[in-house]
Amino acid sequence: MSKTVLITGASKGFGKAWAQAFLAKGYQVAATARNVETLKDLKEKYGDSVLTLTLDVDKREESLAVVHKVHQHFGRIDILINNAGYALTGAVEETNEQEARAQFETNFFGTLWLTQAVLPIMRDQKSGHIIQVSSILGLATLPTMGLYNASKFALEGLSETLATEVKEFGIHVTLVEPNGYASNIWHTGINTQSNPVYDGVKKAFSESETSFGEVEATVPALIKLAETENPPLRLLLGKVALPFVKHNYEQRLKLWEEWNDVSVEAHG
Repeated sequence: MSKTVLITGASKGFGKAWAQAFLAKGYQVAATARNVETLKDLKEKYGDSVLTLTLDVDKREESLAVVHKVHQHFGRIDILINNAGYALTGAVEETNEQEARAQFETNFFGTLWLTQAVLPIMRDQKSGHIIQVSSILGLATLPTMGLYNASKFALEGLSETLATEVKEFGIHVTLVEPNGYASNIWHTGINTQSNPVYDGVKKAFSESETSFGEVEATVPALIKLAETENPPLRLLLGKVALPFVKHNYEQRLKLWEEWNDVSVEAHG
């Protein structure tokens, strides 16, 4: 029996590449995007194997309705890939309330709504795999990405907790944590209003050495993840990811150990 995959944010980047790969492997795919016209090529090529749906993940009721439609159409949902998201660029001080809330509405709450909607279906099936597209910036931070960092840190905490809650129902949870990739997420033009006091920080960051991965290169990893019987809680993507995260965590441990006497004394 062919498995059914629901992928959000399938109009471009990771979402489009993964949707195409799953369809080519014979999966049934429900692909969503804010503009369903961007999915027309998938429908033309794969016909009834793909269901294309309009979805703005910021809208909770719309998310619930889409999950219901997918379940009604295919009869089951085996894998949910919460991929929809974007990156707000700018210093923390520069970020206004609307920008901050919008970043969390999509990256955090959008993922929460889809996750909540699919859980009863997977519990009834006694199986399922929820794949949350996080980032290495959900494990360690970079300057001028404060709200994006925060939204992914929140997603990490939510998903790690979720994994412990749904394991007994036969449901797996995986956080996919890519390093930088040459995808549209970095070219959205969604930036805060610039304050010149942060020009130096931004200049230093923009001039730092960066190695971006190729989106298409992630396809075998996602297929392997989907077909693994016991998938990991976390999967880093890209050659930069592990060294970056490892260095950050080594620095954290060193600092905690240096202050451990103070920490222990504070216990009482």
